[in-house]
Amino acid sequence: MSQRTKRVLDLIDFVRMDKFYVVCHFKCKIKDKVVVSTVPFEPYEGKIELTWDEILFSPIESYKRYYHTPITIYSKDCSDTIVLKAFEKVANYFVWNHKEQKYIYN
Repeated sequence: MSQRTKRVLDLIDFVRMDKFYVVCHFKCKIKDKVVVSTVPFEPYEGKIELTWDEILFSPIESYKRYYHTPITIYSKDCSDTIVLKAFEKVANYFVWNHKEQKYIYN
């Protein structure tokens, strides 16, 4: 696991998922501030693309293929995860603190 991934994971306070979104709450424990990031609930590795013909003529199969594809919420072996995508959206709220060796709310 990369150091950056570990540092981001240390910020996670709460994660909520539904069939459309993943909501990650990143908390700075030093300043007791929480920043919320919402990203689509979809596979980031090998995105599923459906044609209009597939949706029109095979709606059930299209639905199953899209919504039952495994997604990567977090992985030690992958840097393209939903948690890291969510952090990228709110990274400007945090700065790296060398003394504390962690991200701190800006």
